[in-house]
Amino acid sequence: MTVATVASRALAGVDAPEVTVEVHLGPGLPAFHIVGLPDAEVREARDRVRAALNHAHFEFPARRITVNLAPAELPKDSSRFDLPIAIGILAASGQLEPRALEGQEFAGELSLTGELRPVRGALAMALAARGAGRAFVLPEGNAPQAALAEGARILPAKSLLDVVAHLAEEVRLPPYSASTRVVRPAYPDFNEVKGQQQAKRALEVAAAGGHSVLMIGPPGTGKSMLAARFPGVLPALSEAEALEVAAVHSVSTSGFDAARWGERPFRAPHHSASAAALVGGGNLPRPGEISLAHHGVLFLDELPEFDRDVLDALREPIETGRVAISRAARQVQFPARFQLVAAMNPCPCGHCGDRSGRCRCTPERIARYRGRISGPLADRIDIKLEVPAPRDGELLAPAASEASGAIAERVARAREAQIARQGKPNALLGTREIDRHCATGREGGELLRHALARLLLSARAYHRVLRVARSIADLAGAGAIGAEHVAEAIQYRRLDASF
Repeated sequence: MTVATVASRALAGVDAPEVTVEVHLGPGLPAFHIVGLPDAEVREARDRVRAALNHAHFEFPARRITVNLAPAELPKDSSRFDLPIAIGILAASGQLEPRALEGQEFAGELSLTGELRPVRGALAMALAARGAGRAFVLPEGNAPQAALAEGARILPAKSLLDVVAHLAEEVRLPPYSASTRVVRPAYPDFNEVKGQQQAKRALEVAAAGGHSVLMIGPPGTGKSMLAARFPGVLPALSEAEALEVAAVHSVSTSGFDAARWGERPFRAPHHSASAAALVGGGNLPRPGEISLAHHGVLFLDELPEFDRDVLDALREPIETGRVAISRAARQVQFPARFQLVAAMNPCPCGHCGDRSGRCRCTPERIARYRGRISGPLADRIDIKLEVPAPRDGELLAPAASEASGAIAERVARAREAQIARQGKPNALLGTREIDRHCATGREGGELLRHALARLLLSARAYHRVLRVARSIADLAGAGAIGAEHVAEAIQYRRLDASF
């Protein structure tokens, strides 16, 4: 009886637990069993591994083989276990020296002829391997993504034979040293949107402080255009933030393109999306849209058309920046620090308040339509603004409006001031930090007291007004919050009463 242990990594998240592959050879009839809650994709590794070993002219043991994927209670999926299983069989059968496996991680899918194919989650596994101080052997196609984990020792291979030659010290795998080609993010420009100066100003404030936004206006007024251009005025991702974004995407079903390194995500799910699609889930939980929008923008167009239960699932992630998915046998937590930008029509027909007067919706219908958005969710949205239809003069004006680059410079300066003052964007300030950094003068305090009485603001809304006022002051380069900053912040809560 011989046993070999090969290290790999599970894809439960960025902080992935280690999975050990043990190959046990014992007396009995020839059989090949994989235990440890494997799914169909993992169970099919038996045929892929057998064919790959035979094609490479290795001896496949004619004895009972048991592959144990530990820990046993963690469901296993993905074809990344193919290479560790093959290496484990060779080591357990004496065709490889087990000591040659020390200090190395393995992951990769095997073709029937022994070539290595790319697998999902290379960056997350590379981060885990780097944290464990081990080299990471993986398919050549995954090397550019894994190399984004700075300091990780990446050893790309084309085939099973290359890996065996490396372990036998015949032909060593050279560490991956090529720099990953990164394309500078290119976003649509705000100067393509004519008019809507108030909406652009509100989005600038939102970008400066990391605030959530709801735009309300008739069809065709530019709400979707404004939202699509919003990521272009956000500050550049830090290296740590870019790494988090890439790691989350690497474990998703769509994977991560290394060429998009440093690009802020922009996710715009359709209003028919289910709760699992939006917040994550499944038998083997995967990140949902809110996690794929981590450190980026989640745009929900036609907000009232989303199922109310689906929208209410956003309430906790908006506050905490993470989402916990619980199943009977497993609990997973994904990051979800996204910036919500939503858009909706003012009424079912979309023309309430239109200058043409063609809306025929009754007040009851309008109230019922807006009532699809729950009060607690609406209360968590910092900025609510009307986006009216642009006037003819604005549409026909030949001159372009202010470009995204100029707005982005002001936003970057404001965000730098926030990081220097409190180490985080204003939207993330806690209660005590609001008291310390968002104090208002006498006039500002009077305005707030009137707003609390007239707009019936909740305690949460009151704190959000102060955070927005702090962002407005930062954009103006003011050290203290003035009455004019408070007045503008209050204007962004005028529509609270309609929800």
